[in-house]
Amino acid sequence: MRNVSQILERKGDRVVSVRRDAPVLEAIGLMAEHHIGAVLVMDGPQLHGILSERDYARKVVLQGRSSGDTPVHAIMSTPVVCVGPMESVSECMGIMTERHIRHLPVVESGRLLGIVSIGDLVKEVIEDQKQEISYLQQYIAG
Repeated sequence: MRNVSQILERKGDRVVSVRRDAPVLEAIGLMAEHHIGAVLVMDGPQLHGILSERDYARKVVLQGRSSGDTPVHAIMSTPVVCVGPMESVSECMGIMTERHIRHLPVVESGRLLGIVSIGDLVKEVIEDQKQEISYLQQYIAG
């Protein structure tokens, strides 16, 4: 099974981030613009948290806060659960299931390398299964 570094090689290392003091509305706008479910909260290279659609729904909408007046740091999830580049797809899926999260920043030696989502991992599992089925069909036919 593949590991996270192989996913990032194909996917790329582009990360969408927002500052800690930015209004939540800015973060939600970035998520909509980039068609993603979470943004990293960073100041320069320093990762401070992650803000997901779930955080927004539970900590802004349900609590009656204003998206324009609430700073990201007030509702971001922290500490951030991260993985290393050699973590396997199945290990990442286990972490996500156990922690009820959908995004994992990939960090090595304190440096952010990228981020993987549950969608990225499911795509890899499907691709692995397709390859295995193809090999089995070739074996049976040959």
